[in-house]
Amino acid sequence: MKSKIMYIENKSKGHHGFAWIGFVEFSKSGQTVYFDGKALKKLKNPGTWGNHFDIETGEEYWISGVKKNGQNRHQFGGGKIMIDKNSIDEYLKLVDFDILDEKNFTIIE
Repeated sequence: MKSKIMYIENKSKGHHGFAWIGFVEFSKSGQTVYFDGKALKKLKNPGTWGNHFDIETGEEYWISGVKKNGQNRHQFGGGKIMIDKNSIDEYLKLVDFDILDEKNFTIIE
């Protein structure tokens, strides 16, 4: 399976849901994303809130590439973004800053 760093946000609480930046893996077809023990399947008709859903719980998720300006949260959303410590170096290569602003991120194992 192919691995890539992505932004993942649980949309069950609107724009303030839990959010992560980390490595995900894709199914062969690219329709399912595997992250943190979850299988997130692409919605056939993406809604306003999410573009994937958890096949076990039905919760919607927004999954996208990371933005170069670091503004991954929706403009009306808020909260810290959890970032896998193993993905920080790769993340910093993709964005337009050199250090991780810890007021916006929580580093996780």
